[in-house]
Amino acid sequence: MTLIDRKAEQSGTRPASPLLAVSGLRKSYATPQGALAVLKGVDLSLEAGQSLALLGESGSGKSTLLHLIAGLDEVDAGEIVLEGVRLAGLAEGERAAVRRERIGIVFQQFNLIPSLTVADNLAFQARVAGRFDAAWHDELLDRLGFSGLEARYPEQLSGGQQQRVAIGRALAVKPRLLLADEPTGNLDEATGDEVLRLALDLVVRSGSAFLMATHSTRLAARLDRQVRLASGVLVAP
Repeated sequence: MTLIDRKAEQSGTRPASPLLAVSGLRKSYATPQGALAVLKGVDLSLEAGQSLALLGESGSGKSTLLHLIAGLDEVDAGEIVLEGVRLAGLAEGERAAVRRERIGIVFQQFNLIPSLTVADNLAFQARVAGRFDAAWHDELLDRLGFSGLEARYPEQLSGGQQQRVAIGRALAVKPRLLLADEPTGNLDEATGDEVLRLALDLVVRSGSAFLMATHSTRLAARLDRQVRLASGVLVAP
């Protein structure tokens, strides 16, 4: 039983639909001019097996929302519930365990480990979480275009290749929730399309949920639903 399952059992709840529920989420940051409200009451939900594209201008709060859902920052108000567990009720170490066990994260920075090869970077998070699957690892290497390049190091890769490794690393744990912040921003269109196909395939195969922040309306249209973050709230695209 994982940490998140134990928390659900202790609270008398069970993981249930929706897989992710966000309600009344608010977040502000201090500035020299006073508090800057970034999120002003965000509500969203994701069912298992569903994908959602989050559109919005730069600075609209897309990255902030993903950070909060990932438990990398604390909310000012509102709730984030993942598989029946309120993230606000978890200590920092417990939130880290939830990320390790249930969440795959792809942000704009690659954050690869320079001393590890492509294969070892790809497997790193899955091994730490105790979820390494050799067959899935080999499939990721192939579908991300790294067959024969497994022994290369990050400094020997292009920016686009490094982003593909970062995406594969997040997918390697077969997460219940996959969060991606502009995951194809550094990729050419063909590679970006393949990466998105891979992510959507995982959602279908594992019953996970997929939340992707993107500027691309073309890519957003391939997901099940689309919403736009504007003036701190979610609106129709």
